[in-house]
Amino acid sequence: MAEGLIYGATGYTGRLIVARCIERGLRPILAGRSEAVRELARQHGLEARVVGLDDPAALRAALAGITAVLHCAGPFSRTSHPMADACLATGAHYLDITGELSVFEALAARHEEARSRGVMLLPGTGFDVVPSDCLAAHLKHRLPGATSLLLAFQSSGGLSRGTATTMVENVSRGGAIRRGGRITPVPPAWKTIRVDLGRGPVDVTTIPWGDVATAWYSTGIPDIEVYTRLTLGMRAALKASGALGWLLRSAPVQRMLKAKIRRGAPGPDLAARSRGVSRLYGEVRDAEGRRARARLEGPDGYTMTARTGVAALERVMNGGATPGFRTPSLAFGADFVLGIEGVTREDLD
Repeated sequence: MAEGLIYGATGYTGRLIVARCIERGLRPILAGRSEAVRELARQHGLEARVVGLDDPAALRAALAGITAVLHCAGPFSRTSHPMADACLATGAHYLDITGELSVFEALAARHEEARSRGVMLLPGTGFDVVPSDCLAAHLKHRLPGATSLLLAFQSSGGLSRGTATTMVENVSRGGAIRRGGRITPVPPAWKTIRVDLGRGPVDVTTIPWGDVATAWYSTGIPDIEVYTRLTLGMRAALKASGALGWLLRSAPVQRMLKAKIRRGAPGPDLAARSRGVSRLYGEVRDAEGRRARARLEGPDGYTMTARTGVAALERVMNGGATPGFRTPSLAFGADFVLGIEGVTREDLD
């Protein structure tokens, strides 16, 4: 019988994913480095496995008999490699909810290794990057000769501690776009444009979102830019980070920022998530100037992550895994996101 395992189950997003599994009638094994995972498992009548990512032998033993792992413990720049190693060693398919550009690229580089071992590596099964990746693939189908891709998004509802911590660790790394098929560094908040996300034109600003990596693998489009809506203060702070990177990277500043995050709430509460909404816009163009545009709307990012992550896990548990590195749309198709409760898509041309 297929067995799924949720690692990082006691984190903010991990708990949402466990709740979604129970709602869907799934009985995953819960895992994490803390004994708190046993209490969470007891509450739901599930099996628990306590294991850290710093013990490769114990981690491999914990994955014995597991069909697929949904890895929810970030920052993934530090946690994805040991978990991927354990999955490749044991034959368990690897899924995660990262949005980190470097993680997508590192796992993509292991495509042949994963394929030879019969293991699928599927990062980005949450809000990062299921809706945007599926939107990019849909637009590529509409304009097969597309040479440029623009993606923009906004998600309301607030941030979890894990997301905020990842942002702090990456704030000094600058921006990134793709040009001629290559990831190209650009300054933070490099460009601001106006797009209509569905409620009238708004300013959106470039960020090094995961699609700068994944959309290339999903579509082959060589020029990719990703934008999000930021407040004036956030945009100014990002621009300043380009000059202050040395300071933001320093250990004292990192400790101070992370301590402030730990003092805050774990993440948006149910009321905030219920009010939240995510909106995405995508546009592709070809060399002759033809274009195709579409919008996508759905629940807030954390609700979306729980629903898409569990939907991906279900697909894999039911035999829907193709060995090697995959993006969500490569694994399940451009319309995968339309099967998620609350998601709609609109073609604009």
